[in-house]
Amino acid sequence: MAEKSVVLGFSGGMDSITAATKLKREGWRVVAVTLDTVGDDAMIDKARQKALELGVEHRVVDVREAFKQEIVSYFIDSYSAGHTPAPCTVCNYAIKWKWLASEADALGVEHIATGHYFKVERVGDRCYVARARDAAKDQSYYLWGLSQEVLRRILTPMGDMLKSDVRECFADKRESMGLCFLQGMAYRDFLQEHCPETARKGEVVDAEGRVVGRHDGVAFYTIGQKRGFECELPGVAVVEIDAARNRLVVGENLLLYKSTLEVSRCNIVDSEEFLHSEDISVMVRGIGRNPEGFIRRVEPVAGGFRVELENPAWAPAVGQPVVFYRQNRVIGGGFVSRYY
Repeated sequence: MAEKSVVLGFSGGMDSITAATKLKREGWRVVAVTLDTVGDDAMIDKARQKALELGVEHRVVDVREAFKQEIVSYFIDSYSAGHTPAPCTVCNYAIKWKWLASEADALGVEHIATGHYFKVERVGDRCYVARARDAAKDQSYYLWGLSQEVLRRILTPMGDMLKSDVRECFADKRESMGLCFLQGMAYRDFLQEHCPETARKGEVVDAEGRVVGRHDGVAFYTIGQKRGFECELPGVAVVEIDAARNRLVVGENLLLYKSTLEVSRCNIVDSEEFLHSEDISVMVRGIGRNPEGFIRRVEPVAGGFRVELENPAWAPAVGQPVVFYRQNRVIGGGFVSRYY
């Protein structure tokens, strides 16, 4: 294949079409690759048609079995354990970029790309995910798990694009929303269909263990949630999920603020930089978006790192991603394993 070729993750949506168009204009030979994750024939047909209109080669790679094992099972198991999964984050490093790189290898192509809004910056011999120009659409938060091997191959056609400019070029400005594998189902319905035992009713208790209500199954709740369960106490939220005892613990909003996080399953670009820099900011997203703040202290612990926050995070949950930045660069990330 031509030397200046790139394998592009391609759904046929606005961003992947824009990425393909931009790469073509820059002289790249684009191979549009659609990953078949859930057997969505309508999406695949749309992608095939859009690739034809763009005049680029189109290929479909069946990753349904890997997606089921790596993402769907992980999603169900996490909620069943009372954790909050991050399927889009995991999918990026375990499915999307991994399989795009594999397809590129099979075709003898070095470079890979997607329609994600982010950049890659090189510092010395290391590569970092970096924020996109469009702060509102920046997707660097979801890409901290990418390996150095993958980052060295990446082109970022959307890194300097503004979403407003992209929308102006399309008559249909709708964007796909929600998790692809739910295919329009509410996540509660999905869990009940694929794991009926999640719908096991149980007790809602206060901090002292007194029963104050009932819930529909711990898998249906996350930390900070204030609705969807019966409770005689007004204005309380879920502050703890005890999956082993099938209980929700509820309390006042103040109990949801946590100043220390333990983070495991980390991907840190440079551990020396992470442990010894004084200007590391942290982003934690839960039910709402916590404002980005700085780290007061970080130290290694078994399985990861203990991070003390300058300002408390609201409603962190086990399984939730925590991403570390220095200015615009992502220097690492991991998943909450404990908080206090």
